[in-house]
Amino acid sequence: MSRAGLRPLWRGLTAGLVLVFSGAACERAGEEPAAESAQTGATIAASETYADPASCAGCHSEAAAAWRESHHDRAMEPATPETVLGDFEGTEFTHHGVTSRFRRDGDGFRVETEGEDGALADFEIAYTFGVEPLQQYLVRFPRGRLQSLTVAWDTERRRWFSLYPDEPIPPDDPLHWTGPAQRWNIMCADCHSTALERGYDVSSDRYATEKVALDVSCQACHGPGGAHARWAEALARGEQGLGSDRGLGADPTSRSSREQVEACAPCHSRRHRVSGRAVPGEPFLDHYVPALLLPGLYHADGQIQDEVYVYGSFLQSRMYAHGVRCSDCHEPHGLGLRAEGNALCERCHGLEPDGRFAGLVKKDYDTRDHHLHEPGSPGAACVTCHMPARTYMQVDPRRDHSLRVPRPDLSPETGAPNVCVGCHAERDAGWAAAALAEHRGTAELPGHFGEALAAGRGRQQGASARLRTLAGDGAQPAIARATALEMLGDSLSEPGSVDAIVAGSRDAEPLVRLSAARMLAGVEPRRAVPELARLVGDRLRAVRIEAARTLSGIPDAPLSSEQRQRYALVLDEYRAGQQALADTPEAHLNLGVLAARRGRPGAAEKSYRTALGLRPDFVPARVNLANLLNAQGRNDEAEAELRSALEVVAGPTYRDDAARRETRGELEYSLGLLLAETGRLDEAIASLREARVRLGNRPRVHYNLGLALQHRGRRAEAEVAL
Repeated sequence: MSRAGLRPLWRGLTAGLVLVFSGAACERAGEEPAAESAQTGATIAASETYADPASCAGCHSEAAAAWRESHHDRAMEPATPETVLGDFEGTEFTHHGVTSRFRRDGDGFRVETEGEDGALADFEIAYTFGVEPLQQYLVRFPRGRLQSLTVAWDTERRRWFSLYPDEPIPPDDPLHWTGPAQRWNIMCADCHSTALERGYDVSSDRYATEKVALDVSCQACHGPGGAHARWAEALARGEQGLGSDRGLGADPTSRSSREQVEACAPCHSRRHRVSGRAVPGEPFLDHYVPALLLPGLYHADGQIQDEVYVYGSFLQSRMYAHGVRCSDCHEPHGLGLRAEGNALCERCHGLEPDGRFAGLVKKDYDTRDHHLHEPGSPGAACVTCHMPARTYMQVDPRRDHSLRVPRPDLSPETGAPNVCVGCHAERDAGWAAAALAEHRGTAELPGHFGEALAAGRGRQQGASARLRTLAGDGAQPAIARATALEMLGDSLSEPGSVDAIVAGSRDAEPLVRLSAARMLAGVEPRRAVPELARLVGDRLRAVRIEAARTLSGIPDAPLSSEQRQRYALVLDEYRAGQQALADTPEAHLNLGVLAARRGRPGAAEKSYRTALGLRPDFVPARVNLANLLNAQGRNDEAEAELRSALEVVAGPTYRDDAARRETRGELEYSLGLLLAETGRLDEAIASLREARVRLGNRPRVHYNLGLALQHRGRRAEAEVAL
């Protein structure tokens, strides 16, 4: 059997960029000095751009009064008798055999619970985290870490509860309260504090985290206030010619609807970082990439599924498309709603429509004829049908901000839930669809992007044509079009798919261009390189660095001198932007991928091993390391890495059975190819059979199993596989 015939594909585990939505991914490697600093950028203390947070209230007393005691103000506070809401009066809480005991210590608060070594230990509570409907608590650990307890206080029911009630979380699990998934510095700090820098040093595994304010203060939304404070001081002195911008880098109240929504998006989205530190007022895609409508995060029709927050949902809405902004419904300082109940929606949708928005119909919607429910009942509330809630963190219901019209008729095709059956549990989607059809009369229902996405997820016949149509339809939400474009990755051989990706690379919507830049990795260089070279010059950082990252996978890409220079600068920008995220294994995985693509195996190996030093159970780094070792002929080491990864997948880290099934299938497939390459065909056949059980719709699995069987003379079995 030829080496090429059984070459490991590592499909799905070496995508080059691992997206950790709420954390980040980064690239760093060991042989390019300009990109190698282990520290984050200049410290906040050295910056003169931020004002003293307390100085804002002097001129903006009304806004400051509204903000005080808001969820932003109380996002994080020192643990004091005034801020701690939980019962620390000698209470206990037991979760899967581990009893945590909460007690007062004068004006301080302590908890005895299981530590990172598995033994009970006593810890001091340093900070409160959040205020309602739950409050969490942070504990200081060595080397600058802050860790969040996974036992939290339910402020409504006044009880302790576990964020993971159905499973034990042992100390070696990343989800244990002492592990990386509960580390404030990585997971929480960006959005609960103002202008934060992690200050992580790789060599010492130590944080020197800095921030302008402990909570979400004025400058978290309005940007650095130093210049504005100096402008105000000069104005008070009567100086002239001070400029019309008042020294403000960002003023969400005066910006376009899109810009204001993007001002809120960094902390109200499922996203990953692409820059060192975001500056409020700059475009969202200069610093972040939002999660698309992916399985496990969103249902096929875009309804929320996992904890995706608000931005990705709101991007789907007609309200966003027509210029509605966050502050139309939410008061930006106190964070309360502009009105209660249906009165909030009636500010635009009623007998006196808001003139800012074209197309609003003058109508009384708060009637039985519209909502089909008894006036004043829960079913008559606008949000019940148009913004259904889903509960996260056990006690925190959050509403879907896609503000959709109920479509039970889509449920059979998309598999997505519908609000009608959500309340009428004794009925089914067919009943709900028929009831709405009777009410609607002869009016036709429009098509929905969820139908194409569901077809793509299910790999239905004709799905790629539907996805191509969706990707090119400028009337559809950009986040849905970008998702459709990425789904075409499995059908690039079909006529029109490459054309759709090339067209997407020139789209007016940056999210679509971003997905196109990623998907060009599967397009032949002759067509991909000109588009990537152009995208490397995109005005938005997320688009251009994705183009540069994809371009790095095309050896000897034909670029002009000017294009090559720009490409090098964007790669440096990518590295510099990810530098601050070096406390995540994803960062070093991506560094390794870039180094390997650029012909630097030593740097790649170093990066993969650094990732595994941070998280020994991080399977993608172990698989990429095995691939790298295999390419160097170090097959015994490569096999050991794959077998270690299989042990991880069999352990508690993989809670999702679907993820476990697919990942184990990928690992067995890669191991089978490696074993075949070394001549151990019987063992290879066993691994490839295991892969076939889990990846039955993957033609190459059957193909390589057939080759292995053929080489062992088992021709009848080989014929079946082929």
